Amino acid sequence: MTRLVRFSVLVLALLLSAPNALAAPQPDEQMADEVMETRARALYRDLRCVVCQSQSIDESNAPLAADMRAVVRERLLAGDSDAEVRTWLQTRYGDYVLMTPPLQGNTLLLWLLPAILLVGGGVLVVIYIRAQSRRLSAGLDPEDEAELARLREEEGLS
Repeated sequence: MTRLVRFSVLVLALLLSAPNALAAPQPDEQMADEVMETRARALYRDLRCVVCQSQSIDESNAPLAADMRAVVRERLLAGDSDAEVRTWLQTRYGDYVLMTPPLQGNTLLLWLLPAILLVGGGVLVVIYIRAQSRRLSAGLDPEDEAELARLREEEGLS
C-alpha cells in the first residue's frame, strides 16, 4: 500500500511538473552570462504572454512568447535596465503585458476589490450573527409557541 501511494505521488508530481518543464525557455534561448540570464528569467516571469491565458512568457510555449523572450534578451544585451525593458514592452502591448498591473486610476478597482469584498463579507457576517442572536434572545412568537405545543402534544411530549 505504501509503495502504491509513493508511486502515485511520484506520477502525480511528474504530471504536474511536465507542462512547466516543457514550456520553459529552450537551451538556445538562454544567455551565456549567468547574471544576465537571471535578470532575463526574472523579467520572463514578470511579463505576460499576450496570447495565453494568464501565463508568463517564462511558462508559455507560444511562438509569440518565444519572440518576447528574444526581445527581452536583445534589450538586456543592448544595455537596457529591467525597468526599461518592461517599459519598452508595456509601450507596445499595454498594461496587460505586466503580470502585476500598475496601481493607477484604471486599475484602482482591481487592486481594491479584494479588500472591499473582504470587508463587505465581514460586515455581512456580523449583521447575520447579530440578527440570529436577537432572534434567539427574543424567544418564540405566539404562533410558533402554539405550533410547538401542538407538535409536542402530537408526539406525546407534553
